[in-house]
Amino acid sequence: MTAEEQIVFIVDDDERIREALSELLASHGVETATFASAGAYIDAEKPDLPACLVLDVELPDINGLDLQGQIAQGDHPPIVFITGHGDIPSSVRAIKHGALDFLTKPFSDDDVMAAIRVAIAQDRVRRADRAELCGLRQRYLSLTPRERDVLPLVVSGLMNKQAAAELGISEVTLQIHRRNVMQKMAAASLADLVRSAQRLEIPVTHSRRGGGTDRE
Repeated sequence: MTAEEQIVFIVDDDERIREALSELLASHGVETATFASAGAYIDAEKPDLPACLVLDVELPDINGLDLQGQIAQGDHPPIVFITGHGDIPSSVRAIKHGALDFLTKPFSDDDVMAAIRVAIAQDRVRRADRAELCGLRQRYLSLTPRERDVLPLVVSGLMNKQAAAELGISEVTLQIHRRNVMQKMAAASLADLVRSAQRLEIPVTHSRRGGGTDRE
């Protein structure tokens, strides 16, 4: 991996730790951005790269564990905690809330690099998954209102004749909409379409509609 493909954010109020970690990561070809406080990290503009957040527990403005809680609902990289005052309750709290590792100073270069590598690999997977989901959402938005009616009926396992009856349209019209849904959702098979609907959390339950007009 090259420096352009990843970055490690280091948040620690100890300048010596920031410098030591930056030098270690630079020797492995990894770009870093360092911050002396949680506020500085929050306010900074961050590059859109696979990343890891190396976070000290004791910070001058807010506790690192509290920062973890603040950013939990947002888009943030995996966290590797470092601390000079490790204790079991803090480590348990950090891991329970999603931290990848909890290292007590002084830690070995091998331990911190191993944790960072796992974190960045995890972030790559997360980012790829997010991009895939974004693509699915865009394809779903390309469907017409009627096609969005058809999709949950199809993935619920109804036959074309049954789905058409639910919508009050002809079976031929239903087949046309179904074909369009498959194409727009880039689904090669019904199984693909079912998986896409599950990822989008589209409910597969259906309700009977009246009327016999075809709403495009």
